[in-house]
Amino acid sequence: MTKTQSITLASRPSGAPVAENFALKTAELPAPGTGEFLVRIIWLSLDPYMRGRMDDAKSYADPVAIGGIMEGGAVGEVMTSAHPDFAKGDIVTGQFGWTTHAISDGEGVRKVDPEVAPISTALGVLGMPGITSWVGLNEILGGKSGETIVVSAASGAVGAMVCQLARAKGMHVIGVAGGPEKCAFVEQELSCDICLDHRAHDAKSLAAALKDAAPNGVDCYFENVGGKTLEAVLTRMNTGGRIAVCGMIAWYSGQGLAEAQPLPAVWRNILTRRLRVQGFIIFDHFHLMGQFQKEVGPLVGNGTIKVKESVAEGLENAPEAFMALLSGGNFGKQLVRVGDDP
Repeated sequence: MTKTQSITLASRPSGAPVAENFALKTAELPAPGTGEFLVRIIWLSLDPYMRGRMDDAKSYADPVAIGGIMEGGAVGEVMTSAHPDFAKGDIVTGQFGWTTHAISDGEGVRKVDPEVAPISTALGVLGMPGITSWVGLNEILGGKSGETIVVSAASGAVGAMVCQLARAKGMHVIGVAGGPEKCAFVEQELSCDICLDHRAHDAKSLAAALKDAAPNGVDCYFENVGGKTLEAVLTRMNTGGRIAVCGMIAWYSGQGLAEAQPLPAVWRNILTRRLRVQGFIIFDHFHLMGQFQKEVGPLVGNGTIKVKESVAEGLENAPEAFMALLSGGNFGKQLVRVGDDP
């Protein structure tokens, strides 16, 4: 038997999550059965979508049950295996959850090559955030050289990758982030043409700043946030512009809804500017993972793609880090170090 600690959902949040919504539980795992293997978790990924899993509401995926282990992607090391395709010592990534150990039958699990890049990147630039950025920019927006793109949450795991991939395409890239430190990172490290600090603006003044930054208008908008950033960008979109809706973190906990722009105003901008607005869930595009990694993996390995990570130490600190993430407290990809690297 293997002792494991897990963070479970103790209660459903009303608004923003609080510490009491989580519980740290200890349990014992049996030895892996035939076709299974035991994984020791090293890195845990924290992502905004997890907030939706805490609600008992119809969505594209089932909610976490009360008492269930919080869902999340992780990287770990295979400790023992009765599976023909996975051996002791393999480094793997999968949806193992907020836990120190997990037993898996291999479904949805892939091996990670530590020689390509640090294994933590399998949860960031070479994992779900990375392919989300790549699919959104290429498959959803169809970004082209010379076009102008606005990227919200530009210093976050997805946004930072979009910025770098868009610059590599020869696009004019405008980032939006919260605070001078993040904006400096977006401009200096990610090579964006400019980054606007949304904390220094309301929707009206942010729209004015966008007009100065993009006097010829905006062709593409990679949407991670919603809120006043969306309101400002809509007024600057060019006719025939495209919007990829990846997230709306400003509204995930029900905050800011009363101040949100009325739907008729949003709809009018979409109509009169003939915008193409497409939401996408990355789980529908995982068949492109091989193509994405073949293209982007070498860029991460040689340092062309910059990696920024925020690390919380210890599984017990995952809830606090997650709550901070939802309010913009992270800088780059938010990870939890659960165990030692092999």
